[in-house]
Amino acid sequence: MKFYAHKRRQPPAVIIVAMIDILIVLLIFLMVTTTFKQQPALKLVLPESSQAQKSGAQENPPLIVTIDTHGNLRLGTEGKPVTVDRLKEELVAAMAKAPGLRLAISADTAAPFGQVVKVMDAAKEAGLKVVNAFTKEAAKQ
Repeated sequence: MKFYAHKRRQPPAVIIVAMIDILIVLLIFLMVTTTFKQQPALKLVLPESSQAQKSGAQENPPLIVTIDTHGNLRLGTEGKPVTVDRLKEELVAAMAKAPGLRLAISADTAAPFGQVVKVMDAAKEAGLKVVNAFTKEAAKQ
């Protein structure tokens, strides 16, 4: 009788270090290729305008005042709540830092018009020369 000596096979092993390296490379690739879109703090229904123009990338973006349906004011892209009096102070301070500052009003269609006028008055008192309003293009018929 012949006896054969069987070599013991090692069970297959997963090399964790190599798998982690590959996952890190994939994660970095996804982070670099993903674009992050800044979402507005408030959901607004902008009024339609037949003269609406798309704004391109500009050197100095305007300071944004947002007015919601209840007439609440929010200042800047971070959406800091302000009152009309506090808005005047903020605009004067911003004008001292950047004399060519522009203001953009982003108001909901159901926002009280009185609040829009108050924001425009505050802008005039602060010495702002350019005040614009955000609108959307009218639907073509």
